[in-house]
Amino acid sequence: MGIIKSIREEVKIIRERDPAIHSSMEVFLYPSFKAILHYRAAHRLYVKGHYFWARWISQRAVRKTGIEIHPGAKIGKGLFIDHGNGVIIGETAVIGDNVTLYQGVTLGGTGKEHGKRHPTVGDNVMISAGAKVLGSFTIGANSKIGAGSVVLSEVPPGSTVVGVPGRVVRRNSTDLPRETMNHTDLPDPVKEDITVLKQTDTELINRVLKLEQEVKRLRQEKGKEHENL
Repeated sequence: MGIIKSIREEVKIIRERDPAIHSSMEVFLYPSFKAILHYRAAHRLYVKGHYFWARWISQRAVRKTGIEIHPGAKIGKGLFIDHGNGVIIGETAVIGDNVTLYQGVTLGGTGKEHGKRHPTVGDNVMISAGAKVLGSFTIGANSKIGAGSVVLSEVPPGSTVVGVPGRVVRRNSTDLPRETMNHTDLPDPVKEDITVLKQTDTELINRVLKLEQEVKRLRQEKGKEHENL
């Protein structure tokens, strides 16, 4: 893809997914736009073995945008980083097409091991603000990761993950639309568990009250029988 075509594609993606952008010229001030253009240039150098210059470009991007993308990461088309400050993408991370990351997201490793040590993110995945995905495993396509989640293991395609540690709370196979990336209406498993406990507690209380009434009635009947004797 030529540089002009690449720039046009990035402008189109940001305008589609950020309602705060009102003109194409504004996109040139957008941190995500700058970070991704720097990454594309750095990655080409990295692939050719020019590691120092690749890192030099990527570190300039970090200082300008607050977004750290290692030049060795493999990123598909349509990556959108909303706001972006504090986003970290590790060296062996692999990101598919049409992925959305919010501020504070980390695609990191779990130690100093060599080889593949960062996550693989499938197509059409949305990772919400502050989420941490740590380790060499796959986030399946069309999945959502809730804000503040810590994901440490494989996520099946079409899943919604929330919590610390992250757990799958919903499964479906619906594609995530590029223009409507809702990352607030996600299930709350703790709230759901508390609701179930409250319902169970209410049912138990009602059963105990019924038993107490039944015992009271039987005692009254027994008392009347003694009086008749």
